[in-house]
Amino acid sequence: MLPSGYLVRPCDGGGSIVHIVDHLDLEAWSVPEVLRPLYESSRVVAQKMTTAALRHIRQIAQETSGEVVYALGRQPAVLRTFSQRLSRGFNDAISGFNDDGWSVMAGDGIEDVIIACNSKKIRSNNTAPNAFIAPGGVICAKASMLLQSVPPAVLVRFLREHRSEWADYNFDAYSASALKSSSCSLPGLRPMRFSGSQIIMPLAHTVENEEILEVVRLEGQALDEGLLSRDIHLLQFCTGLDEKSMGSCFQLVFAPIDELFPDDAPLISSGFRVIPLDMKTDGAPAGRTLDLASSLEAGSTTLQASGGADDCNLRSVLTIAFQFPYEMHLQDSVATMARQYVRSIVSAVQRVSMAISPSRSGLNAEHKIISGFPEAATLARWICQSYRFHLGVELFRQADEAGESLLRMLWDHEDAILCCSFKEKPVFTFANEMGINMLETSFVALQDLSLDKIFDEAGRKALYSEIPKLMEQGFVYLPGGVCLSGMGRHVSFENAVAWKVVGEDNNVHCLAFCFVNWSFV
Repeated sequence: MLPSGYLVRPCDGGGSIVHIVDHLDLEAWSVPEVLRPLYESSRVVAQKMTTAALRHIRQIAQETSGEVVYALGRQPAVLRTFSQRLSRGFNDAISGFNDDGWSVMAGDGIEDVIIACNSKKIRSNNTAPNAFIAPGGVICAKASMLLQSVPPAVLVRFLREHRSEWADYNFDAYSASALKSSSCSLPGLRPMRFSGSQIIMPLAHTVENEEILEVVRLEGQALDEGLLSRDIHLLQFCTGLDEKSMGSCFQLVFAPIDELFPDDAPLISSGFRVIPLDMKTDGAPAGRTLDLASSLEAGSTTLQASGGADDCNLRSVLTIAFQFPYEMHLQDSVATMARQYVRSIVSAVQRVSMAISPSRSGLNAEHKIISGFPEAATLARWICQSYRFHLGVELFRQADEAGESLLRMLWDHEDAILCCSFKEKPVFTFANEMGINMLETSFVALQDLSLDKIFDEAGRKALYSEIPKLMEQGFVYLPGGVCLSGMGRHVSFENAVAWKVVGEDNNVHCLAFCFVNWSFV
């Protein structure tokens, strides 16, 4: 026998001291070697079970005493139930036990994504809390990867705050539609897109913010004028957002929910979970920023790191699981769709992981962008100096020669400013915030776009006809027209100007473009 339990000792004058003992043998020898630290370390087990139980007890005590106030007038127990149901549904999808109705479907020959289906999770007339909403069942696509030198809290915070970097609005809309309809139509049939705007509305959090429950509103835009835009609401549960968190896992779990937010709403949990394999003995200091662009101010294309060398040796396992309702006659189609979607998410997470890894903090911006390229603050100075030299006016109304201030002004400029390499096939190497929005891309994926891809045939001819003039006088004005975003959408602009960016060595380092008054057509 391995006895475990609780010992509650009353204190004089009120209150009590709670002792918890967890005594168990997890048979670490039976799991893969890379996961063995999770099962053979007493500290890991304590953080997973014992500390979590203590926090839960403390939370309930403070709720009972009225010290915690929650949004929307919900009772703490109701909100806690939502958090538990989100986690339970996510655990159920990841585990995929046969006894729970899950069965693995045949793959496509590449075993990077596992597809499982559960036909037991079907619609019930009374919409019980754990009843599902599809007339056929649920398909879960899941994948795992080993992360090296990626701080879990930073990754989860980025996924939470920058959803447009990895998510597809149509897939969110597909899952959300099952809440209001008995049929599940495949994504792509509704000409909708995510506007890029998400509003996070907090509902509840634990005392030290180890766990956060919130509602996320995604603002949708109809691509056809005859259709109404439709927002999507997600119930989202986050743990381990603070780098000082000593928790055993960091996760972002969410499910579409009706905007009326009923207490018995069915939940389809999907999301991310990161489990560290090498637990720190103390908390790393918080202060790492999630602004990929501002990190360039420090001369690095990675996030500003404050965790020190310990972060460079972190190993963790990331598990991704997404669930989709399906009708029986669409099972294979939904499975294919789910597999492709999770693969795209894996690719996006890999790009982000490379950008935020502290082990790459010693790399200069030239390694991230192109060889021989200056740091961002220096680049900002060169862009402004070259603009003033060639056009005889200031790029900004209030020019500031201080590097960091200049970079911030460039980033916040009202027009789209883009830089591309000075090569035979120019590729984009830098963009301010408006430029990234215009291209509908991210700073990480900017290099995947080349200059010729954003112009159609007529646009390319017009641009190439001005190249000799650009090379001779150093700048050229371009008439208004239409270009393409990275997503293939048409973008109109009133006019544009292009100029050569010259450094202190008098060499041309890149070409800069400024698109004025652009908008999506």
